[in-house]
Amino acid sequence: MQPVPYPVEFSVEYPDRKLNRLTTFFRLFTVIPIALLVTLIEGLQLGGYENAYYVGGGALLIAPVVVMILFRQKYPRWWFDWNLELMRFQNRVGVYLFLMDDRYPSTDEKQSVHLDFPYPDVERDLGRWMPLVKWLLAIPHYVMLFALYIAVFFAVVFAWFAIVFTGRYPRSLFDFVESVFRWQNRVVAYAFTLVTDRYPPFSFK
Repeated sequence: MQPVPYPVEFSVEYPDRKLNRLTTFFRLFTVIPIALLVTLIEGLQLGGYENAYYVGGGALLIAPVVVMILFRQKYPRWWFDWNLELMRFQNRVGVYLFLMDDRYPSTDEKQSVHLDFPYPDVERDLGRWMPLVKWLLAIPHYVMLFALYIAVFFAVVFAWFAIVFTGRYPRSLFDFVESVFRWQNRVVAYAFTLVTDRYPPFSFK
């Protein structure tokens, strides 16, 4: 029997062309405007602890989803859509920052980044009490991702030199960085956006 694929699907189209060397060279600067936009969407705290106030939105909807699954066994569709679209946007910015695409991240178009997961039937697919422990069960993944992102840092530095001098992102490095993104998205979907109870695999595939 063929194994059932994990419900969180993620991929980035490999740029089989010359990448823009100039924007690659200055990527840490060109990403600033869109990174600020992400920060505003997620919510920016201003002022001290006692007099703090927030500008912008509210990042991923996590706590409200936990409450709804626990007490109503519901996952409002617009909350699901918000989480999915915000994750797609965050990934587009991350892919741009990590040099995997030289097109400036769009706020709404998918571009080269493909992320999808199915809308869950809460009563059938999600355990009522699982949201309380998923973040804890995912701790081994946090440790693995911490180590993997150290490796990703060096891979991206090497890719930066490769693009600046040749215009190409080495395919092996691209595949590695893409696989770490995929791993992270599975963990986020499991532990935080709560769209599946299937434990994320320790796998790059």
